[in-house]
Amino acid sequence: MGSVSADPVADTTTGDATPNLAEDCFHAIQPECLLRLPRSTHPPRILLLYGSLRTRSFSRLVTEEAARILRRFGAETRSFDPTGLPLPDAAEPSHPKVQELRDLAQWSEGMVWCSPERHGAMTGIMKAQIDWIPLSLGAVRPTQGKTLAVMQVNGGSQSFNAVNQLRILGRWMRLLTIPNQSSVPKAFLEFGDDDRMKPSACYDRIVDVMEELVKFTLLTRDCAGYLVDRYSERKESADELSRRVNQRSI
Repeated sequence: MGSVSADPVADTTTGDATPNLAEDCFHAIQPECLLRLPRSTHPPRILLLYGSLRTRSFSRLVTEEAARILRRFGAETRSFDPTGLPLPDAAEPSHPKVQELRDLAQWSEGMVWCSPERHGAMTGIMKAQIDWIPLSLGAVRPTQGKTLAVMQVNGGSQSFNAVNQLRILGRWMRLLTIPNQSSVPKAFLEFGDDDRMKPSACYDRIVDVMEELVKFTLLTRDCAGYLVDRYSERKESADELSRRVNQRSI
């Protein structure tokens, strides 16, 4: 990824130059960095999070169905059990459940978030899991550039409050949230006594979402670092390096 020349960058709309750009940090977009080969050959690694601790948690049951579908599509899946996860700020990051969650977030190349809707919003259990995943762990960013699918379950009629909130969080965590999503109304009617989801349009929608997630993960995982490489962050890093060099020379 080379930088463009030191000449002012032309604005093709107005013909004006852009002299305020830090030229060393302004990189030409290189399609080969988005389409480069060879591609990774290991199965897509997908982490699934659910937002309820109930014995018969329908958000957990939906993620279990999603995991089965993902494996049929060739993915490797892991699910995080939030039982025992402390509230954010109620424990140190060294807490075993926090470390387990963060290790899984770093392992993953994509995620599935599924929350019940409670009082018109995602559950606190769902939010606590996301809050424990930081934007950065040293030089590692455990979520940035990875894919995300959002789903919710409802006790009553269909709603989209939780998935809309999860999309906001996905954007904040710099995840590539796929267009499709799932909202399961009256989830208690969608499962049999064996805790397996019955054939239905709701099940078909989950298949659609997981298929799309795997496709987007395969498409982006090898170029995720390039996709989220930002001019403003390169400029900030260059400015910080310049300050340190100047301090040493004084």
